[in-house]
Amino acid sequence: MVDLPKKKVGIVACSGEEIAEGTVTRLAALRVLEQLRPDETVTICLPLFLAGGEGDRAFARFYPTIAIDGCDKRCAARATEIYSGKPAASIVVSELVSENGLGQPHGRRKLDQAGMHAVELTAARVAEQVDTLLEQRWNRQSGEFEVGSPVIESGEVKEATCSCASAIPVQKVEVDGRQVTLAALPLIFAQLREQGKAATAVTGRELLEMVRVYNPVPEGADASYAAALVREYNAFCQAEKVGP
Repeated sequence: MVDLPKKKVGIVACSGEEIAEGTVTRLAALRVLEQLRPDETVTICLPLFLAGGEGDRAFARFYPTIAIDGCDKRCAARATEIYSGKPAASIVVSELVSENGLGQPHGRRKLDQAGMHAVELTAARVAEQVDTLLEQRWNRQSGEFEVGSPVIESGEVKEATCSCASAIPVQKVEVDGRQVTLAALPLIFAQLREQGKAATAVTGRELLEMVRVYNPVPEGADASYAAALVREYNAFCQAEKVGP
């Protein structure tokens, strides 16, 4: 097992600017990240996420995320599901406004009073979801909650952060002629290198078991994955010997 970032909840907010509810999502996310739950949350940049930020996508796959959308198009929730898995919670501002009888928000750059009320309500709902999610056990490999006793992880750094700082390192590896992205592989390589492990068949089996903790390995592909991992680990060790 390698040392990964402490469990936090990722917040991915809608980037839409054509409606006031989009502004509400971003201000509500900031309220949670900077004031309500700064030590339990990180922000996931939606444009970077969509552009292929592997570290952000891996973070969203390893840890629970909350998608905050302005309208029923649910762009943030759908993007998260496509690239990393279904978000652990989804909040839609327009639905909250309707359910709670608030006035329609107006103002894309500067919200009116109804818009600010929507910000407060949305931020409070997100904070509640954060507390709920942190009390449940999250399976990093499957990206789902485990059935069992609640667990609360502590010891977080008390500052608002971006998922870039907490992102899971990933590496692309060619297996049977196709590229696969393996989460946590650079950390696994570094750990075995520090232990003085050589790139052998025995190490390949150890690598495979460690990789399997954080990534799905297709049935019947153990031998191919192990061979690819030994090859990449050998290249990693050679590069370490050369150094800068």
